[in-house]
Amino acid sequence: MQIIQSIREKGAAIVIVVIALSLIGFILMDAKQGGGSLFGSLSNNVGKVNGETIDLIDFNKKVKEAEDMQAQRSGQRPTGTQTYQSRDQVWNQLVAEKVFFNEAKKLGVEFTAKELSYILLSNDASNPFLQEQSLKDSITGKLDVKKAQTALNNIKKFKGEQKDQVNSQIVDPLKLNNTVAKYSALLNASAYYPSWMEKKETAENSAFSSISFVTVPFSEISDSTVKVTDEEINSYTSKHKEQFKQEEGRNISYVSFSQLPSKEDSATVYNGLQELKNSFQADTNTIAFVARNTSTIDFNDDYTVKSKLNQANTDTLSKLAIGNVFGPYVDKTNFVLAKMIATKQLPDSVNARHILIGTNEPSTGNPTMPDSTAKKLADSVYNAILAGADFTLMALKYSTDQGSKIKGGDLGTFAYGTMVPEFNEFCFTKSSGSKGVVKTQFGYHIIDLISQKDFKTAYKIAYVGKEISASDVTVNKSSLEATKASAEKNKEGLEKFIAKNGLSLTSVPNLIKENDYQIGALQDARGLVRWAFEAKKGNISEPFSIGDQFIVAVLDKINDKGVQDATAARPGCEAIIRNNKKAELIKKKIGSNPTLESTASAYGKTVQSAGADSTITFNSQIINGVGMESKLIGASFNKEYQTKASPLIDGTTGVFIVKVNYIQNKTAETSEAIAQRVTSKISSIRSQTNGWYEGLRKQADIVDERSKHF
Repeated sequence: MQIIQSIREKGAAIVIVVIALSLIGFILMDAKQGGGSLFGSLSNNVGKVNGETIDLIDFNKKVKEAEDMQAQRSGQRPTGTQTYQSRDQVWNQLVAEKVFFNEAKKLGVEFTAKELSYILLSNDASNPFLQEQSLKDSITGKLDVKKAQTALNNIKKFKGEQKDQVNSQIVDPLKLNNTVAKYSALLNASAYYPSWMEKKETAENSAFSSISFVTVPFSEISDSTVKVTDEEINSYTSKHKEQFKQEEGRNISYVSFSQLPSKEDSATVYNGLQELKNSFQADTNTIAFVARNTSTIDFNDDYTVKSKLNQANTDTLSKLAIGNVFGPYVDKTNFVLAKMIATKQLPDSVNARHILIGTNEPSTGNPTMPDSTAKKLADSVYNAILAGADFTLMALKYSTDQGSKIKGGDLGTFAYGTMVPEFNEFCFTKSSGSKGVVKTQFGYHIIDLISQKDFKTAYKIAYVGKEISASDVTVNKSSLEATKASAEKNKEGLEKFIAKNGLSLTSVPNLIKENDYQIGALQDARGLVRWAFEAKKGNISEPFSIGDQFIVAVLDKINDKGVQDATAARPGCEAIIRNNKKAELIKKKIGSNPTLESTASAYGKTVQSAGADSTITFNSQIINGVGMESKLIGASFNKEYQTKASPLIDGTTGVFIVKVNYIQNKTAETSEAIAQRVTSKISSIRSQTNGWYEGLRKQADIVDERSKHF
């Protein structure tokens, strides 16, 4: 026992030391990864703007609100790329608000509670209450102030999630729009055109120059004879850092392995339907047959006009005898069998009117009346009409369809398929003069079918569709090939694999940024982007399943934030550096103390002239026959060059030498022309303020940490 106890005591001491060392290591590692917080884990922020944090929970809440609104509009929850787009939109919105409101606060520009109340109780177009039909006067269509005041009082009592929704959908947009309007007005009011500048530009516009000059174009020296080194590019970019700034990013190339159905897969689906064809034609319970064979196209008991049939097979389908089957034929991603069930004469268009007893607000989907209450009211209105009540008056009194009620419920003439299915079925299957109550997603409709015209044959057709999808064999084969490619150790090995298997490597030209979710034509590629920012240069990725492809990528380049390297900057400055070197060679050949004649003689050129037509002014953009050469225009107004030729001038297209023949003034501008120019100048100054947000954003300290969470 004593020995065991001794071991336990010594073992405990060892365990304590091991645990202590482990904790110290964990704390140091956590401090390194977590920005110095001893007990910190993953940050609760998605970023900072000028030191002000953007909270992760608040960010996710706003993303969810954006997705909910999108789902309300489209009827579907956003997925994949749409989710990333929502995150991008919310991020940009939050950054813009923090950047802008910080600047507005400095200037004392704000949006007060009084202003909010004023807008919500007004008929101003920006008032969101005007989108709520229940808050508008049913006769005038304008805001009912009493109802709006009641709604506003109720809103002020909201708490928690309700309050957040009101702020997100009403208060915040109004605050932003109103404050931006004030800020923009301040900028516009600050546009100033000083009198000294006006006089200076008037003088510059009135003077024109006539010159003689010689041009030696850079094309005199072949590009192939002038090499531009990486050192020269780096030297140039170091002097022009702003022009060659780059964000942190990655460059990749990739090979793709298709997961699309093979010819064998298509043949399998086709043959399977071919085997079903006879039994489909013989079967008497079509609905059960379609369901039993798991068709991708549900059975539809409605009749369809010819114009709505499959366009590629319209004539064939419309000529099918009752009970006959056509197919298999291709319809989008399916092979399809079509069976003619019945035909019927239906009107091409109808004229009807209705009274809608709505159960929800169309723009928001919010309930406005219990279903049972709406049903009772609809039945009462319908019975009153049958008893002789005037339809028009009943529509004006009860209908919640604001568009048609002012016309007595008249919907005019509409074509087959225009209305929701239940409404459409009543109008096109009942006879003229029919009346009835029909329920749809909007509520209860009292319908009066006024007339029908242009009767044509409509068809009831049953379809059995089977998706042309890739088999497990096809997908597994593609996956296996991608796995083999990903086993290559470097790009050279991957390129050999690609060449051997008749594949191709796709290079992505654009810089991939840390929060991107698309790479070139690859949608929903967030996983691949994350890999690119974790990998080392030359690494080969594991296969990524993106869309209908497996992707294996190689990390070609890591671009650090700062100034572009020679490879990245070369396309933007190589021609400039080459022309600078050509200019030195041209000037060396011409020699010192050049004249117009000696310059022309050195390269077999002629002395040219320009400006006698008074087109060369100090504010000119081009010289006729020469192009945009601002240095040449500037030299044309140097009075020293009236007595002697200028030095050789490095232009954008060549080397120039110029002599000023004379500088004269044009006829003085009229007062109207001067006034018009002043107005134009002020408008130009104001238009230059349109980019104010980009200016504020560039000055802001923005830290984007979204990639740590998504």
